[in-house]
Amino acid sequence: MAEAFLQLVLDKLISLINREIGLILGVDNEMKKLCSTLTTIQAVLEDAVDKQTESKAIRNWLQKLNAIAYEVDDVLDECNTHVSKLNHSHSKLSRYSLKKILYCHKIARRMKQVNEKVEAIAAERTKFHLREMPVHRPREVSLASRETASLLNESDKILGREEDKDKIVKMLVNDVKDKQEMSVLPIIGIGGLGKTTLARLVFNDPQVEQHFDVRIWVCVSDNFEMKTLVKAMIESATGSGKATDLQHLDAIERRLWELLSKKRYLIVMDDVWNDNQDKWFELRDVLSCGSAGSSVVVTTRQKKVADIMTTLPCHCLEGLSDEHCWALLQQRAFGPDEEVPPQLEITGKHIVKKCAGVPLAATTLGGILRFKRREEEWIHVRDSEHMEVVGRREFDNAGFEIELLSCSSGT
Repeated sequence: MAEAFLQLVLDKLISLINREIGLILGVDNEMKKLCSTLTTIQAVLEDAVDKQTESKAIRNWLQKLNAIAYEVDDVLDECNTHVSKLNHSHSKLSRYSLKKILYCHKIARRMKQVNEKVEAIAAERTKFHLREMPVHRPREVSLASRETASLLNESDKILGREEDKDKIVKMLVNDVKDKQEMSVLPIIGIGGLGKTTLARLVFNDPQVEQHFDVRIWVCVSDNFEMKTLVKAMIESATGSGKATDLQHLDAIERRLWELLSKKRYLIVMDDVWNDNQDKWFELRDVLSCGSAGSSVVVTTRQKKVADIMTTLPCHCLEGLSDEHCWALLQQRAFGPDEEVPPQLEITGKHIVKKCAGVPLAATTLGGILRFKRREEEWIHVRDSEHMEVVGRREFDNAGFEIELLSCSSGT
């Protein structure tokens, strides 16, 4: 789990560096320094994960690493959101306002603080004599923050999203089946709330499979480049990489048109960040060739993105119940046949109240508790002062801010 999440954080950090977000905010050197330190940690992470079952010290080190990774992720999201607001400000003078100067000072201080914490964790690794493993992924490439796929995971089936899924399936299969123009349904929610999981449940629903002639899944993230998106859609529709043989945008668009023309299609565009309406209009024109009932489902954190793309009422995702969060935490914290001690269950149900209904928080807390079986350890996690709000997310222009309780826990 630590390996996967650290990779996501590194990918996001590299993307921000390549987009010169650090230069805009005056923290480019700190970002590059942070990237170097996290890569150093990543080189020994595989060996640490292998040895954690035999070493409590390594388990504690991994827990501290997981906690700081969430803090880094939050700082990076805040940087991205702030620059996005600057880019869409009506007044260029506002980019040089006192408010921006104060913000840059604040984010520089936060970046320095997380750098110091990460460096301390990196230095601590030397005590464990961990082997360095080769990092196969080229680090200089600008990568999306994450990549998703349409296949259902086992955990996707118990996340308490049946009502959400049924509502969206009904809309796609019944309500818009005779609509001539392409329908666009955004799913909006903060990070970690389960937008991708809900989209997977819809995409793989038997009614949806039967209703649509073509189903396409594409992970967009912050890369809304036309040629890349259309190629990805062709590859998803055909199940092959033949789209990469086409080099010119005109040929690629014609190929997608042939695949979708006069067919009822469903396209899921997962994790969309683009709020440039011209780019969306360009893609929409290419997609406007299907038969009645053709639909696009978009998952996004930003209301502005949804407002640009939508033709249907947005589906705003809410948090899970404490009962479902407990089921997720329990699944991660205990083996499939392991009995949960009554006292741990009582404490665990208090812990999930701090998840604020966020599935990612519940699963991460379950991972933290995976090797803890003493009641006092669970109580420590429940009462830890490090269980604080670090996941601040904003919906651009939505008029409100949402705070998540982090899944970080001190040791």
